[in-house]
Amino acid sequence: MKPRSLCASALALALLLLYVCAVRQVRGQSGTPTGKKRSEEYTYFNHDEMTAFLRKVSTNYPDFTRLYSAGKSVQGRDLWVLLVTKDPQEETLLKPNVKYVANMHGNEAVGRQLMVYLIAHLLTRYNVDPYVRYLLDNTRIHIMPSMNPDGYEISKEGACTGTLGRYNARGVDLNRNFPDHFKTQTQQQQPETEAVRRWIHQIPFVLSGNIHGGAVVASYPFDNSPNAVFHTYNKPSVTPDDDVFQHIASVYSFNHANMYLGAPCSSDRQAFPNGTTNGAAWYPLAGGMQDYNYIWEGCMEVTFEISCCKFPHRRELARFWDDNKQSLLAYLGEVHKGVRGIVSDENGNPVVKAFMRISNRTIGFKTTSRGEYWRILRPGRYTLEVSAPGFHTAKQDFIVLEQQISILNVTLKSLHEEPEEPEETETSQSAAPQPTVTPPQGDATVRPSAANTTVDPPAIVTVGDAKRTPHVVAADGRSAVGTVMEAGDFREAGGFGSLGPRDPGWQYRTNVYLMEVRSRAPAGPTSRRVPLLLTLALWLLLVGSYRG
Repeated sequence: MKPRSLCASALALALLLLYVCAVRQVRGQSGTPTGKKRSEEYTYFNHDEMTAFLRKVSTNYPDFTRLYSAGKSVQGRDLWVLLVTKDPQEETLLKPNVKYVANMHGNEAVGRQLMVYLIAHLLTRYNVDPYVRYLLDNTRIHIMPSMNPDGYEISKEGACTGTLGRYNARGVDLNRNFPDHFKTQTQQQQPETEAVRRWIHQIPFVLSGNIHGGAVVASYPFDNSPNAVFHTYNKPSVTPDDDVFQHIASVYSFNHANMYLGAPCSSDRQAFPNGTTNGAAWYPLAGGMQDYNYIWEGCMEVTFEISCCKFPHRRELARFWDDNKQSLLAYLGEVHKGVRGIVSDENGNPVVKAFMRISNRTIGFKTTSRGEYWRILRPGRYTLEVSAPGFHTAKQDFIVLEQQISILNVTLKSLHEEPEEPEETETSQSAAPQPTVTPPQGDATVRPSAANTTVDPPAIVTVGDAKRTPHVVAADGRSAVGTVMEAGDFREAGGFGSLGPRDPGWQYRTNVYLMEVRSRAPAGPTSRRVPLLLTLALWLLLVGSYRG
């Protein structure tokens, strides 16, 4: 072979190898630090491992987390809750509380582990994603990974059906153990139930998600009905806030990778139009937690069934996280819809436990110890009724707009004074954090466009002057467990699109006790280097050919 041809062939081979390496780097396929597939980097945590993880996170993120126990299980395991918010020690006025509760049935394990990934995501995305920043700046997010740790400890990975681990250590179904609005509850209250009841009574939760497995659907109240004995399947038991419940359930469903399709897990099960259902229409149950939240504590809770298999193999956890990530985040933003405000007396003192309700809606709610209240509502015109011992009942009209938060403060008049005639009150408006998700009419299999299902950052959040924001986690450059980040992931600032169901930018690596969050190769700068490398190689090839 002539020297010229040999040189050209060598350079061509070098060019090919250079191109392959560059493409692998851009696509993030060069492998994880352990050389394993992404699905192998996920695992389940038992109670001790979960405890270690939560403690490590709270230690490394004192400015964003606070770990506490809501109580103990029958066998003495803590019902851990991690509060995730900016400045967790400060209880900012009118900053709403939301919660996720998972693993209420011990053998329904996917949600338990997704809470781990959600915690890591919120903490590692604060400095780069405006929507996550908005959530943590303006919301107190309480995450209980397991309400039934005793049941989980005896459950078996790979068991898609069955009841082993479903119940607590005394054999009681915790989702049948709460007081019921329609039926007298005779079952003895369990330690886990009592702990959760105290928890949601002490903290004024506005919105909640209860995560289960065994189906793929968002189920909203009521779960029970006034005539449950004669209740027939497929007949809904509707709440006064049915419009709100249908909407927030749809927000989760339509942001999910496939829940909105409403497909049953098997041919002998029912389908769910748009991936949502009224609980009683699916099957009625007494003593459920979501009805209790709504009726007794004024908290709107929806149950999310997120896996056909109750305890799938760990290799499937990556897919479940991808499927649910955007839904979990979008649902949290719904707490910033509707109306909120402070109820006070004429001297400006807060009126504690004032009873409130929206006219023509029979389920009410109460003010906090600081006179605060929140209510999620759809856009429209409403009348707020407020009453408290020693005060005249007040009625005030207000308007809720799309993508706006209405602030309506109420001053109650003492019984010693004549009440004033009610009039429509101007409410101040602030930008809501995300667009509503409107399910399509008719065909349940038609999903809205991406523009309607992704969650945009709030208009009031600014990213700064920089066009690109470095993907950093904390000032010390550490991840949720204190391990140094491998690389800075530079992304275009200002979009929730990076949180889509198939985001390749982040992967979650789980070890026995700790979870590291490692970024893949930066997409922006690397992709710009590829043309330069190819140009250089081509130039060398031409020079070599000319010289040969």
